[in-house]
Amino acid sequence: MSTETNKAVVRRLFEDILSDGRLDVADEIIADGYQESGPVAIPGSPPGPEGMKMFAAFYRTALPDIRFTVEQQIAEGDVVATRWTSTATHTGELDEIPPSNNAVNCTGVSIDRVVDGKMVEGWGVFDELGMLRQMGVIPSEES
Repeated sequence: MSTETNKAVVRRLFEDILSDGRLDVADEIIADGYQESGPVAIPGSPPGPEGMKMFAAFYRTALPDIRFTVEQQIAEGDVVATRWTSTATHTGELDEIPPSNNAVNCTGVSIDRVVDGKMVEGWGVFDELGMLRQMGVIPSEES
């Protein structure tokens, strides 16, 4: 597959699954053995499409209006790096953090490997400290 096709597959993760909540798309673009690694991973989640559905549902429950914007993608071979931003309102519980009703804006980077049109592994990191500050869990630098 071309690097442009691989970038399009990863873009579908952000647009179709994470932003639009179309969890069924995971069956189309996530390989059975897919595993998310890095700080964004949810411990104990199963591999494959079911794990991605769990991941998306986890965040969409707490941030139901979440919208991701793909700011930049760079691809080489079967690897796609994506720089993204997200906006949401924290209206649901997030890992025992009660809803704050605050607006939350985050930035992050994901590196994914795509083989035969499906994501086979991923690693991501985002500004978790900034997110927690915006939710009011951790005092901001101004406090």
